[in-house]
Amino acid sequence: MKLLKSLIVTSVITISLLVANTVQAAPSNVDAKIQAKMLKLGLVASKIEDAPVKGLKQIYTNRGVFYMSEDTQFFIAGRLFDTDDNMTNLTETALSSLRIDGMKEFKDSMIVFPAKNEKAQITVFTDTTCGYCRKLHAQIDDYNDLGITVNYLAFPRGGLNSRSFEDISAVWCSKDQKQAMTDAKAGSKVAKALCSAPIAGHYNLGQAAGVTGTPAIMFEDGTMILGYKPPSELAQILELN
Repeated sequence: MKLLKSLIVTSVITISLLVANTVQAAPSNVDAKIQAKMLKLGLVASKIEDAPVKGLKQIYTNRGVFYMSEDTQFFIAGRLFDTDDNMTNLTETALSSLRIDGMKEFKDSMIVFPAKNEKAQITVFTDTTCGYCRKLHAQIDDYNDLGITVNYLAFPRGGLNSRSFEDISAVWCSKDQKQAMTDAKAGSKVAKALCSAPIAGHYNLGQAAGVTGTPAIMFEDGTMILGYKPPSELAQILELN
């Protein structure tokens, strides 16, 4: 019976490796129960920790951050705010940590358009067919001139079994990724190619990080804004002026 229980726990941990972050230590009995309950809900728990509210667990999953009572009876999908700390969004704070870890993990697989006199970096979840993604990229020189380095992560809006996945994979698998990105955003066809680019990993990170559309822009501190921002407006947000 002990052996069977150990195999079940090991299987749950193995499944959790599909998302950006993983549980580093063997889960407690409470964590194992929560992982199993989350799987029944169609969610993969990658990290479980005590929530700011006593009796609740904060759960990082492939679809964002959720909360569950330690006995697994109650599940909470929503934002948690601290009313004694200027209504601090504690869920967003948790997501910021997840995003920072994700940016570190996929740093070497980003397509980077660097600023010569860098003042800040942004990491953008992008899709080649998204109109505002194309608008952002058409102004890439303007962002760079303002000192903003643009790092791209892939987020095929159609999912992992879609034409958009194939299209964006072709960009990442091109010998000249930056030119392929520019060509694709201009509407040109990029030749298909096979490689080991972690497009699925980028996409899974985006879903876990709260991306609901493209472009989605992450800052170095892990905060994220959804949608296109013109270069001058983004520079103001980043307090570069």
